[in-house]
Parts: sequence; C-alpha cells; structure tokens
Amino acid sequence: MKLALDRKKITECRKIAARISASVKSMIDTHSTVATERSVLRLMGIDGAKHMPKVNQHYPLVNILVDQLQEDGVIGRGASYWMANACLHYGEEPAQIAERVAAGEFRLALVPQGKEAAIKKKADAFAKAGLQLLVQKRKERNALLKKGKDPHDPTFKKPPLKYVIVASGNIFEDVVQARSAAQAGADVIAVIRSTAQSLLDFMPHGATTEGFGGTYATQENFRIMRKALDEEGLKLGRFIRLTNYSSGLCMPEIATVAAQERLDFLLCDSLYGILFRDINMKRTLIDQHFSRLICALSEIFINTGEDNYLTTADAVENGHQVLASQFINERFALGANMKEEFMGLGHAMEMDPWHPDVILLEIARAQMTRDIFPKAPLKYMPPTRHMEGDIFFGHVYDAIFNLVSVMTNQGIHLLGMPTEAIHTPLLGDRYMALKSCNYIFGGAANLSTELTFRKNGKIEKWAQKVLDDSLKLLKHIDKVGLFKAIETKCFAEVSRKLDGGKGYSGVFERAENYLNPFLDRLEARKY
Repeated sequence: MKLALDRKKITECRKIAARISASVKSMIDTHSTVATERSVLRLMGIDGAKHMPKVNQHYPLVNILVDQLQEDGVIGRGASYWMANACLHYGEEPAQIAERVAAGEFRLALVPQGKEAAIKKKADAFAKAGLQLLVQKRKERNALLKKGKDPHDPTFKKPPLKYVIVASGNIFEDVVQARSAAQAGADVIAVIRSTAQSLLDFMPHGATTEGFGGTYATQENFRIMRKALDEEGLKLGRFIRLTNYSSGLCMPEIATVAAQERLDFLLCDSLYGILFRDINMKRTLIDQHFSRLICALSEIFINTGEDNYLTTADAVENGHQVLASQFINERFALGANMKEEFMGLGHAMEMDPWHPDVILLEIARAQMTRDIFPKAPLKYMPPTRHMEGDIFFGHVYDAIFNLVSVMTNQGIHLLGMPTEAIHTPLLGDRYMALKSCNYIFGGAANLSTELTFRKNGKIEKWAQKVLDDSLKLLKHIDKVGLFKAIETKCFAEVSRKLDGGKGYSGVFERAENYLNPFLDRLEARKY
C-alpha cells in the first residue's frame, strides 16, 4: 500500500528541518552540560557511589567530581581535561582518582597542571578505550542476533516487533514478568522508570526494589535484566530486546551505561523532556546530541516521544505537529551519525474513537508516516487518552490498533492492555493482549500486499492535509527559530522558556580550550 503524497513537499519539509537543526547545532557546539561531563567520566571507567547526606542515599562518584569542578569554576575546560591531568600527576587510573577525590584527599582543580600535549594524549587514550568497550558490546549483540532468530525485519514485510512494559518497581519481580511476557510472544521488554526519575540529576546506584510506578534505571538493574533476557532468548530460540528510558536530566548517562550493558532500545527524544517534564531547552538539546552519538556507535534503536503530543492535545486537530516533530527528530538523529534504520520515530493511535471515519483517519496517518520514513522502524503507540473503565471496549479498541499497525507495516508495536491505567498490568491481561496481537499479526501479516487506496479518497486526502499542515508549521518554526516556537506553544499546546525549566544551572559555555575527546571521536566516527 502506498499513498499518493506530494514528494516535493516531503523534500521541502526535510530541507526546512535541516535548517532548524543547524541553527540549534551552533548552540550545541559551544555548550556542554553536567550530565554530558558525567557521561565522559563513566566512559573513563568510573562507577560506584558514596553515601551523601544531601541526597540521603548513595551519590554517584561522577556527580561528586562534576559538582566539584562546577563549584570551583573550572568545568568549562571539560571533565576529560581535569581527570587526565590528575591521572598523569598521580600515575593512577580514573577510578582510583575518583575514589580519592570523593574521600576528600584533594580537589581536581587544585592538582598541578601538566603539559597540555600530554594531557590531551592521555585523555584521548581514555576515549579510545572507553569507546572500544562499546564497540565490543555491539559485536556481542550482533553475535547473539546471528546465533538466535532475530524477529526484527528491516524491510517491514513481517509484522512489527511486539513491545511490552514491565514496571513493578522491583527489578527481580520485573525479571519474572519479563520472562513470562517473552514466553507469551513479546519481542521487546521495556522496563519503565520509577515515577519522576527523569527529574533526578543523578543516576541511583545498584539493584533497586523500591520504585514507584516503575523501576529505577540503574546500571546494575540493566545488567540484571540483560542477563535474564539473554537466558530466556536462548531457551526460546529468538533474540529478546531490552528497552529503557534515556530522557530527563541524566539522558546521556543512561545512554552511556545502557551501551555498556548492551541495551537494544532507548527512549531518546529531542523535545519530550522540554515539553512534558519542563527540562531546560538547552540542557535537553545538548544532552540528546551526545546521547544519540552513543546510540549511533552502539546501534541502539532510539524511540521518540511524539505520541505524548496526542495525549496532550487533540489528535485530529494537532496531528500535524507529530509529523513536524518527526522531521526534526530525524534531522537531529542524522546530525548525530544515526542511520535511519535505528530511528524509531514515535506516533500513536489517539484520535477520539467516536470521531466520524476515525479508523480511516488513523490508517491514513499511520500509512503516511510509513511512506515518508520508509527505512525507520516506526514505534506505534496504543490508545490511552480515550480509554475507559469498560475493559471489554478497551480490548476491541486495542484490537483495531493491532490491525492498523500490521496493515501499515509499522516497525515497533507497543501493546495496549485492558488495564492500561495500571503501570504493571495484571499478568493475565498482558497474556490476553499478546494472544490477541499474535492472532491479528498472524492472520493479517500480508494484508498490505492485497490492498490499495482509492485515489483522492478520504484516506489519501487526510494524509495530504496532515503533510500540508506540517509543512506550514515547519516554515513557521524556521522563521522564528525552534526556541521561540516552543515558547509560543507550537507543540502540544505547551510553552517553555529558553532560560527556564529544570537543569538550567547544569548548562555551561565551553571554554576556548575545552577538551572532550569522546565527543570528538564520536562525531568523527573514530571508534
């Protein structure tokens, strides 16, 4: 199935998105954030935490180091510079230096500075080793994909990957639920984060059992779930992918440890944190760039958050905002060396179910997205906004969503559940949702090859209207700039300020002699 969309307008949308991205990249190239600098230290091999009264829990060593550099007013040179200098001076590795600084033995900024050339050489050696570890993890995944059966079809001729959520709050209970979901047919397990973790400016440390509305994203939790899914995949004879969320104030850190622990998918959107978590614009856009560079190296699929626009604003009236955001997300991802094959651009079936011809309109938008982004493993989200207490209707609603997804050749399909409002749905409901999906995906796997769209019919006209409206919006954003567009509610009827929002104090201007060989190597694809 193909829609007769105006290809010139699609090309124009991409050109405009490139200009929008370029104007933002000029800001990114002159700034960094505390989260990006903490990611650099993690890539140097620094892990661990120390109990700190100010957060009443174990505070990561990387936070202690970066906080100190910021307090001393020297963060502008980059964490790489100060750590490499200390390693040269003391003849120790970064992990040893971090422990000593956390113990109060000395401050990085007060270590006598060595020769610039030697410091750069040392920092680059750390960068090379840290990125090589990620390359090795990528190779491990590829070996497992060859060994087992990969359910993902990059041509989208087979049904989409079945993506389900576990979120008990307890990583060990999550493992039990993840195994049962895989046994019932799930291809992707997403461990949703504990409520409001995106607003924490540090990553909790170790295995956790006390999350609320989800389970904390920690490196140890990643390790535990990855091991469990590898074991389950070997039993089932197919590879099971693992997902977490790298949005929020620790976006690049989560991307870093996710790459180190071999996660497969990450929620990594350019605008989500700004619009729906009130995280500062500059902070989010700088951090997403470094995050996506990591994802590009590690071949981690990113998922973007456009579905949230449709749960916030009217999906019929504002659906064009989703397409505009997808063009922008695509451009930012390309600017971070990502291949289209790893861009899980997001959208959702969220129109009012009682709107006239609503199923036709949903098919139109889903097919439009597939046609415009033919190589992208689109992530299609289930209806949530209009879900009711009537679980029987909800099951039918989700079944229609399943049908639209398979007939329009989506790439990633997040299953809807009758108990949608429960973060961790009843096990029986997850099983029922997978059973229904398996039936529809199996029975309609080749439906798209048997159908065509009527020329100038309702489906085609609606898709063209969404494209036209998206082009108008992109032209406006190009004229006023992305920052101003966000301030004036161009997306999801949400307004944010350039100098406001959470995490703004963690943004800083790079010094003229800023050093970050990790960033340099990633941008140059020098792994």
